[in-house]
Amino acid sequence: MKGELDMTKALLDRILRLLVASTIILVIGLSLITESIAQDAKPAEPAAAEEKPTADFTVSALSAYIWRGQQQTRDSMVIQPSATVGYKGFTANLWGNLDTNPYSTTDASYSSTWTETDLTLSYSRAFGPVTAGLGYIYYALNAPNAGAADPLDSQELFVSLAGNVLLTPTLTIYKEIDHYHQTYFLFGVSHTFELTKMIGLKLAGSLSYLLSDDASTYPKYDDNALPTTDKFNNFHDGVISATLPNTPRKNVTIATTVSWVFPLSDDAKNEMKGRSQNLNAYNYFYGGINLSFAF
Repeated sequence: MKGELDMTKALLDRILRLLVASTIILVIGLSLITESIAQDAKPAEPAAAEEKPTADFTVSALSAYIWRGQQQTRDSMVIQPSATVGYKGFTANLWGNLDTNPYSTTDASYSSTWTETDLTLSYSRAFGPVTAGLGYIYYALNAPNAGAADPLDSQELFVSLAGNVLLTPTLTIYKEIDHYHQTYFLFGVSHTFELTKMIGLKLAGSLSYLLSDDASTYPKYDDNALPTTDKFNNFHDGVISATLPNTPRKNVTIATTVSWVFPLSDDAKNEMKGRSQNLNAYNYFYGGINLSFAF
């Protein structure tokens, strides 16, 4: 029975790898075909204005840092700067996290610590009512406090499909390719209501499924919130958020935001408790403010 189960999981893993690879090839192929058709077609309308590079710089001050249901900080405000540049569908983003009051189980006092720097490279293109994308993320992870060991860095490939319709339904598949062998499926919806000319209300929600490839690097947790020798394979975390973006000037946005993160299965609940820094917590409510400059 166990052998049959292992064979089934191995087959699912091969199918997932094939799906990711096929989607990447499909996006690139469609992009090349569409570009070729566009070049061969006779111009029927005046040429549109030339697309220009874009840039955005954002700084967020939040009451916690929660990543995919995992509590990264406790009782500490975090500062998260982000810089993004884009041109003709290509985007590069650099993001970081500063923990202003690192947690210690021994009540030791630590100064502010830079815990993470992420580099994301991506490309997206619209095909009628659907936008397809693919990308790469490098997670450079640092020790949570002075004297602690640095975690192993992580790398991911991802593909996404978004509907250019009401609620903008979006499916993104992340495949870890370095140390923490797992695949993370994320489905989200969102909508922004215009309250005034300057103020809006954005409501968003997401749910996820996590499929581990290796119990030693991403295990399932038991009812005592301890890692087992089994792989995690279940629904993971859900997120509901509300944001109030305020645009006092054309290129400036100030937004207050709140989020609720919660488990979608008992397995996720056990894992969130086991990985938490806050006495086996598995529900997180946090918020803060974002300041963005667009160029």
